[in-house]
Amino acid sequence: MPKGGRKGGHKGRARQYTSPEEIDAQLQAEEQKAREEEEQEEGGDGASGDPKKEKKSLDSDESEDEDDDYQQKRKGVEGLIDIENPNRVAQTTKKVTQLDLDGPKELSRREREEIEKQKAKERYMKMHLAGKTEQAKADLARLAIIRKQREEAARKKEEERKAKDDATLSGKRMQSLSLNK
Repeated sequence: MPKGGRKGGHKGRARQYTSPEEIDAQLQAEEQKAREEEEQEEGGDGASGDPKKEKKSLDSDESEDEDDDYQQKRKGVEGLIDIENPNRVAQTTKKVTQLDLDGPKELSRREREEIEKQKAKERYMKMHLAGKTEQAKADLARLAIIRKQREEAARKKEEERKAKDDATLSGKRMQSLSLNK
């Protein structure tokens, strides 16, 4: 529904639909008009008509007629001046038989950059795991320092535990000596 909860189309107009029969009649009228124009052109040229036009009238292929009409009916100054726009690419359709699927596929710039990034990352990871990068060397040095600190902490803990055990044993001996008296 449109804004405001209103119903209906544009300013109260009723929608009009064309029936398929009307569409067919319009298409046939256009084709007949095009044929009459071709006949007039051929009649004006005399007996020496273009063989291409005769072929087209016999084939009555609409796509070829449209291409020819486009080339003949140029708008504005196109008929007077030949303009070549290097940026305009003519759309050419290829048949399935013309496609080359086995040939090397050209990658776009973004795709190439993405592949290069992935390869560089893989190379870096190999170097990093081998310990040849600056970051890997720094990590290994940090790990060595942490191992030393942990070893020292474990050694101190062990010494404290032994000292505590010795103190408790010596204290028990003293008690047992004092009880024997």
